[in-house]
Amino acid sequence: MSHVSTIAAARRWMPVALVLALAACSGKEETPAATAPGAAAPAATAPADAAAPAVAAKVQSMGTEQLREAASQALRENRMYAPAGDNAIEYYLALRDKTPDDASVKSALTDLLPYTLIAAEQHLGREDFSEAQRLVALIEKVDPSAPALPRLKEGMTKGVQVAAKRTEDETAKVKKDAEDRAKQLVEQQRLADQRVKEAEAAKQIAAQQDAARRDSERQDAERQAAARREAEQKQQQAAAQAATAARQAAATAAPSLRPVSTPAPRYPSEALRSGTSGEVLVEITVGTDGSVTNARVLRATPSRVFDREALNAVKRWRFEPVGAPVTTRRTLVFAPGG
Repeated sequence: MSHVSTIAAARRWMPVALVLALAACSGKEETPAATAPGAAAPAATAPADAAAPAVAAKVQSMGTEQLREAASQALRENRMYAPAGDNAIEYYLALRDKTPDDASVKSALTDLLPYTLIAAEQHLGREDFSEAQRLVALIEKVDPSAPALPRLKEGMTKGVQVAAKRTEDETAKVKKDAEDRAKQLVEQQRLADQRVKEAEAAKQIAAQQDAARRDSERQDAERQAAARREAEQKQQQAAAQAATAARQAAATAAPSLRPVSTPAPRYPSEALRSGTSGEVLVEITVGTDGSVTNARVLRATPSRVFDREALNAVKRWRFEPVGAPVTTRRTLVFAPGG
């Protein structure tokens, strides 16, 4: 097929293709995904280097016939402006550079211009500034005086500024959130440290209270022991005082007794044979008739050797009658040959 026939077919196909392309472009418009609260929004695509050529170098290096075939193939496959380096508008721009007087090439570029304009606006809306800039460069190369160029360039500038401002705001927010989180962590650590200190203080107080309780119990035990010792001492003192009083009473009563008969005790034969000596302290009660009515051993040395003979002896004692019974003590001494 000749180049003229291809262009004619392309021009006949253009209105239908335009409708299909618009529908395809509209279908490709994706609503940006909802950003979770607190999450940073996706960063806008930065525009490419403004100095990059509108037509790829590999396209510019292609021959005329190769460009015509590639352009026709791109039209048939609906690659009117994309992808970069393999689309109809770039092939026709390269053809125009090589054949500047070819009216069919100019007409094809004129027909492709609306597609590129729509695509540029859509990429601007999606903040895909790199692709939008490439398409604006194609539009400007097709027609430097295109009415939409100032609006597109202004939209590009404002879009980049808005995206940069949003990125700056989001960066500041992320930084502030990080600072707030750091402050929260510091506060949480402070509270944790405070709780540890409070627990240690409570443990120390409990230990002090336990020590105080044990000390109080020890002091109570010591006081009780001291009280028992004091009571025992008082009992011993009372007993000693009673014994002293009894001895004094006996000593006072003794002179009033006048012995009539006080036979000596019999010396136990076993103690006599062994030469054992000793003494026995006895307590006797003398009745009003002078006889011994009661007798008991208070102390004997040695024990149970002379007790019986001492009691037998005092029970035979007789005193002059007295006005009232008298209790007294006598010590009986046992000595061999005495």
